[in-house]
Amino acid sequence: MNIFRLTGDLSHLAAIIILLLKIWKSRSCAGISGKSQILFAIVFTTRYLDLLTSFISVYNTCMKVIYIGCSYATVYLIYMKFRATYDGNHDSFRVEFLVVPVGGLAVLINHDFSFLEILWTFSIYLESVAILPQLFMISKTGEAEVITTHYLFCLGLYRALYLFNWIWRFYFESFFDMIAIVAGVVQTILYCDFFYLYVTKVLKGKKLSLPA
Repeated sequence: MNIFRLTGDLSHLAAIIILLLKIWKSRSCAGISGKSQILFAIVFTTRYLDLLTSFISVYNTCMKVIYIGCSYATVYLIYMKFRATYDGNHDSFRVEFLVVPVGGLAVLINHDFSFLEILWTFSIYLESVAILPQLFMISKTGEAEVITTHYLFCLGLYRALYLFNWIWRFYFESFFDMIAIVAGVVQTILYCDFFYLYVTKVLKGKKLSLPA
């Protein structure tokens, strides 16, 4: 465990907590893409099936359980508890255009052609694009609540910190995972415009909007 992985995990956890608190305290999921949250639930489910087959550490197990539990809790709040506040009209991104190609890529390019390894690879690829429905929704509505931008910033920061984690592991542990690194770079690039708008607008007290 290095400082980049730890802070990346904490940033990821902070993003999840911010989102859940936003929904619960406002009693509304307005501005939140349910489709992105479903994709994240799929990501954690397919990635952490090894909970049933292997044990690494208490920290590792706890974080996996938290990620899975919180992702399904978020989906429940959006589609069940506060369904009346969900803006399905603007959450219109065609997720099959992400899931199907990613699934095919996971079968073709992986470290080992086994069931769990293909699912793990699928989760890595899918996570890199899972935020697209949320960004698409913000683009359609024209703006995002400040609390939602904080959630997105923490989520993007988590992925950026994990890139440094891979660099650290390469230099100090001689560990290199091309699939995880390429997917992480793609995901970080998707956040670049958002990071710029976050710094130039949100941090200056303005509302964030994405170009339509």
